[in-house]
Amino acid sequence: MIGYPPLQIRVRTPRLELVGASDERLAELAPLVRDGKVFAEPAPYDDPMSFYESDPDVRVSRWLQSVWRGRGRFSPAEFRLAFAVIVDGEPVGMQDLIAEKFDTCGTFASFSWLSTDVRGRGLGTEMRSALLHLAFAGLGAGEAGSDAFVDNVGSNRVSENLGYEHNGVEWDIRRGEPGLIQRWRLTREAWETRRRNDIDLTGVDDFRTFLTHH
Repeated sequence: MIGYPPLQIRVRTPRLELVGASDERLAELAPLVRDGKVFAEPAPYDDPMSFYESDPDVRVSRWLQSVWRGRGRFSPAEFRLAFAVIVDGEPVGMQDLIAEKFDTCGTFASFSWLSTDVRGRGLGTEMRSALLHLAFAGLGAGEAGSDAFVDNVGSNRVSENLGYEHNGVEWDIRRGEPGLIQRWRLTREAWETRRRNDIDLTGVDDFRTFLTHH
């Protein structure tokens, strides 16, 4: 993976870094997955989700497979950039950018998880802010989407704090049961009103060149 542009992107804020989730970074994150530090109640993930696996070895292997599948699907329209979240030199979670119809509509969604060890410190908002800066300032995105089950207070609060607007509701399945999801959207214009000047990007130019060649 040496020199692979999607893994060379770095986003730095005063509190954390997003670093391309190379296999080395995944190995550092694996103990958090193995120890169940990705869980939360109420259950935040829709089905199927590797984090719901009860066997730690199966949980880690299926999580790795899902990350690798996302890395393997790549086109200018649809791609997934997975990042390790680094705080004080330690990996504490992941933040993903999921591009959808990106070459035509400039739309993308986000997915994240954070270790139980560091929740409640505002890092969820900070890592989403970093991702939004990458997408809007670095990649020229037009609109961000997000969604979360209505009882996922943390995720919905992050979206609200960052200026997303309600965008309807829908049903999905978690642990085999139906759950109501709140959808959110953030336009580029709305993001511009809150744009930060303390977030640095590295490797974006090489990635954009890479993107035009695929």
